[in-house]
Amino acid sequence: MLYKKRSMILFVLDILIVCFSVGTSYLFRYDFKIPSDQVPQMLAYASFTSLICGLMMIYFKMYQRIWRYASIGEITSLLKAVVLGWLISYGITNYYINEQVEPSVAVRSIETMLLSMGGIRFLWRMISKSAKPTKDKAKVLIVGAGDCGVLIAREIMSNAASDLTIVGFVDDDIHKYRMHVLGKPVLGNRNHIEKIVSEHSIDEIVIAIPSAAKSELAPVISMCKNTGAKVKIIPGIHDLIAGKVSVNAMRDVDLEDLLGRDPILPDLKGIADYVANKTVLVTGAGGSIGSELCRQIIVFRPTTLLLLGHGENSIYSIEMELRSRFPDQKIETIIADIQDRSRIDDVFRRFRPNVVFHAAAHKHVPLMERNPAEAVKNNVFGTKNVADAADKYGVERFVLISSDKAVNPSSIMGATKRIAEMYIQTMDKQSNTKYVAVRFGNVLGSRGSVIPRFKQQIASGGPVTVTHPEMVRFFMTIPEAVQLVIQAGAFAEGGEIFVLDMGQPVKIIELAEDVIRLSGFEPYTEIPIEFTGIREGEKLYEELLLDEEAIAKTKHNRIFIGKPLGINRVELELQFKRLEKAIIDEKDAVRDVIEYIVPLYKDVS
Repeated sequence: MLYKKRSMILFVLDILIVCFSVGTSYLFRYDFKIPSDQVPQMLAYASFTSLICGLMMIYFKMYQRIWRYASIGEITSLLKAVVLGWLISYGITNYYINEQVEPSVAVRSIETMLLSMGGIRFLWRMISKSAKPTKDKAKVLIVGAGDCGVLIAREIMSNAASDLTIVGFVDDDIHKYRMHVLGKPVLGNRNHIEKIVSEHSIDEIVIAIPSAAKSELAPVISMCKNTGAKVKIIPGIHDLIAGKVSVNAMRDVDLEDLLGRDPILPDLKGIADYVANKTVLVTGAGGSIGSELCRQIIVFRPTTLLLLGHGENSIYSIEMELRSRFPDQKIETIIADIQDRSRIDDVFRRFRPNVVFHAAAHKHVPLMERNPAEAVKNNVFGTKNVADAADKYGVERFVLISSDKAVNPSSIMGATKRIAEMYIQTMDKQSNTKYVAVRFGNVLGSRGSVIPRFKQQIASGGPVTVTHPEMVRFFMTIPEAVQLVIQAGAFAEGGEIFVLDMGQPVKIIELAEDVIRLSGFEPYTEIPIEFTGIREGEKLYEELLLDEEAIAKTKHNRIFIGKPLGINRVELELQFKRLEKAIIDEKDAVRDVIEYIVPLYKDVS
């Protein structure tokens, strides 16, 4: 129906309602026998009220509202328009006629007008809503019957095009149990989720508790993931405050939510002291860890942030992101290969960084097993080039991003990272630069990591491939790991290997099952899981410390220090010369030298 036509119909209906309300008020007052001397008064009152109320309805834009989405705001505006119009018309009528309109007639007329006008509009609203079929809509259970849950439910219910329908709510507040919110029942608490999903054939669960800490959300998510329903979540309290909470703000629950670790509160003063107003260089700035380092370092307002990387596309991407968020920050982008010693020297000579975060590395275990010389060139000699330049040009702190795979390594990648650790520890003994390494495990969502691969396999209908049923790994989120890396840099005295608390190790098979369930499928039945066997260089579990490395606490409860081991620099440099020669020979020669440098390295390929 055209807007103008609909508005005209409503306007005519309102005028008829006013006339009807005034007429019936007189009829009821005089027992359906209106005295002839009251008829002029009735006509005058009806005329004035129709005119004034009509104008008030136009003034309050009552004909510019879509009544399908009517709420308290529309009711309030209708009340204002009718009451104000009635008061003015009652006063004008009494002013122009000899005998005043009886109060009982006036009160009855306003009651009838409000009931009739409101009734027609909400009847229109009900008809409009019921006109849309709901048989194909997904059934939704909302966890949280608070402000956020109500906002989400109202938006879903008011959107005729939505493919969702609300079945009810779950809330731990016992006072809400069996109550109704927006006409939908509160069906129980979190412990009833699995039963409710089964009884009501729920298709989707929306977790709408943005104020809850991650540690509180994790058990709720764990309950939801076992139901077979697809699970979505509202991001956080900041979105609620900013008014961004909507159906579009919902996102799929991911493994970061399941880890249940709350955000880290860094020592802002300590970080600001060594990063703020300094020239900071991040190598590998286009990678998963490097780009997140840039995002978090820039908040502390370094004088200049240097983004160094080998891939122009990834460096361009992080540069554009940072410039849009921090247009006043000085950023320099540098395309360089850390294996090019003269180029790295030139970068340090030109920009004179005060702090270096060295994240550039080859990290893919099976690929490096097949290309050991490239792993050595990048992870060993690339690190050596950057570390030497840091010493030559007076860098204050050098932070190496290392890996748990450097501990008792079974892979070329892990062994090369261990050699890089050993080199910077020897550098620390002879340099004014504070050299440290930060060692941690796998990060969720990084390039080449297991989670993106699982999601791709699920999107293709499976199977999801897992190497071994007993394979376990430590996991943390990228922002979480980077926050701790930056914090560890503040504790640097020189020569330390900082070890991050990775929480409890996770079985990869359980990880795969969780990703499948969170995607709305049932593992093994809807999405099969296949075991492919341990790959080259992999081991069933990773460690964070060598047996010889005693551990000490820092001021941060999730950062520990491994005691530096005595490393003979002269011997190490001799072995580096052997490595340089081995690179041009067969790959077995490279492995032999690596095994000599890192006696705990065991070639399992």
